[in-house]
Amino acid sequence: MKIQTSEVIRLDEREMLKALRDGDEGALGWFMERYAAYAAAIIDRILLPKLPRPDAEEALADVFISLWRSAHQVPEEAVKPYIAAMARNRARDALRARQAELPLEEAQLEIPDVSPEQALTEDEARERTRRAVESMAEPDREIFLRHYYYFQSVAEIALALDMNVNTVKTRLRRGRERLRDELTREELL
Repeated sequence: MKIQTSEVIRLDEREMLKALRDGDEGALGWFMERYAAYAAAIIDRILLPKLPRPDAEEALADVFISLWRSAHQVPEEAVKPYIAAMARNRARDALRARQAELPLEEAQLEIPDVSPEQALTEDEARERTRRAVESMAEPDREIFLRHYYYFQSVAEIALALDMNVNTVKTRLRRGRERLRDELTREELL
């Protein structure tokens, strides 16, 4: 039986995750070397140019500190998505912290005037969107999540899923159309 490269990588990753859980600092270095650029790309897409580069670098460091501290919670088969979620959350935390630091006058300028009814409507729309995305068939759901949730480019998705770039673009377009149709249909009900 021939072991494929992706299987070898998963085996190595499992071993390194076990070592990380055992407190091996070298394992943390392995994950940083492997995923720092990926996490930085997610953080940069969210933070830059809204915040300065040092804030993005701090968020990236926080990702790997969190990985170290929460190694026992990391799912063995989903290390990369776990790191992506941490990167996205650290970037959003940095944006929230920046807003909290604004002087009152500036903070008031940036806060949209949203009524409770509008806020509820937005929450309902987010929930409908989440359900609609979850109902997508594979690989469309994965493509959609990689692009809109993990902020991966079409080229990155095509490479990761071994697809043609145009195929990924087509699936994204069709996914948006299905999502729009489903959300429109739900609104009419």
